[in-house]
Amino acid sequence: MLPVTIIVLLVLIGISVPVAAALGWLGLILGHFFTMMPIHRAIGDIVWTNSIEFLLVAIPMFVMLGEILLRSGITTRMYDAMAKWLSWLPGGLMHSNIGACALFAATSGSSVATAATIGTVAEPEMHKRKYNEPLFLGTIAAGGTLGILIPPSINLIVFGLLTNTSVSELYLAGFVPGLLMAGLFMATVVIACILKPEWGGERVPYNLSERLASLVHLLPPIFIFLVVVGSIYAGWATPTEAASLGVVASLLLAAVHRSLSWQMMREVFRGTMRTTAIIMLIIIAAVFLNFVLTAIGLTAQLTDFITSLGLSPLGTLMLIVVFYVILGCFMETFSMLITTATIVTPIVVSMGYDPVWFGILLMVLLETALITPPIGINLFVVQSIRSQGVLKDVMVGALPFVFTMFAMVALLIAFPDLALWLPSLFY
Repeated sequence: MLPVTIIVLLVLIGISVPVAAALGWLGLILGHFFTMMPIHRAIGDIVWTNSIEFLLVAIPMFVMLGEILLRSGITTRMYDAMAKWLSWLPGGLMHSNIGACALFAATSGSSVATAATIGTVAEPEMHKRKYNEPLFLGTIAAGGTLGILIPPSINLIVFGLLTNTSVSELYLAGFVPGLLMAGLFMATVVIACILKPEWGGERVPYNLSERLASLVHLLPPIFIFLVVVGSIYAGWATPTEAASLGVVASLLLAAVHRSLSWQMMREVFRGTMRTTAIIMLIIIAAVFLNFVLTAIGLTAQLTDFITSLGLSPLGTLMLIVVFYVILGCFMETFSMLITTATIVTPIVVSMGYDPVWFGILLMVLLETALITPPIGINLFVVQSIRSQGVLKDVMVGALPFVFTMFAMVALLIAFPDLALWLPSLFY
């Protein structure tokens, strides 16, 4: 059954069937051929049960939060401030791309939104300052992946929901790896620009007074981050309630900056509804597929197969890492999380690994999938904001950061406390 499942899924995605439809059709096909039960009759109950899940309300809230920050101009001012503080490093504004992505990720919770937002702001500077285009674009694509690792992350919420893992602990566990990942990305740029100084573009000098004056533009995203994450760990709000507080805070900031208008809110609502509808449809289809996989016994078969290999826990973990790297080349990140988390996580936990730690490791592997061709979503997002050029430029520029992510995977496996240290302090 496993080869049939993989082949059918890849064929459906390969012929450009939308991800949600591919997952739903795969569930119906497997249910029809591998069981006598009328599994399709469970769709209504599955849709209703998962649509009213309280934790999922956080998803449209975080999507709306990112939309407000983008439409109100807060993101543009934030990027300018990051440029003034980081452009002195070898690589100039490429560090601003990564720094701005990390800061925006700490408010939006979405990798695609992070890459699209920062890319829109940064792309004009690439031509003006004569940067190496592939590497510059690679920093945006790679920096955007931080959106699913640095809290508040939509993917961490979904992982917690699917595996019954504490979202609060997952958020704490994502801080140190997220910041370390951003630091490794910047180190990659520094090394590249030391080896090839001409890649670093034209330097823009800023004096101390200009830098200090720009700090005020870093306060809005920091304020929203403190409202969202601070309210969770102060015990004032659940992750869902914290997301709602973040939306209120972003609206207040938009009003303060005199950018709050009916036209802006119409664009915010339109973008929020479009993105939320796509995400929820994928979640519902994937939950139905997981139900079918359990009903036909595929989950148990996969567990028995991995156990029968007789590998050590580390060997099994490395096999899972390779599986995700290969799967990430052919499958969209969010659907990959939805369809595999409930199958793989119990196997990993049964070998003695911490589910919170594995959640963070999985996020890094999903980040890798965002920039690996042929279906690296961030590659297409960055290409879509360009005024000219081919997709190959973005792929070449993102390649060094794929190896940086492999290094991060190795660090997490060698030093699990990178993810578990902060949760251990609070819990």
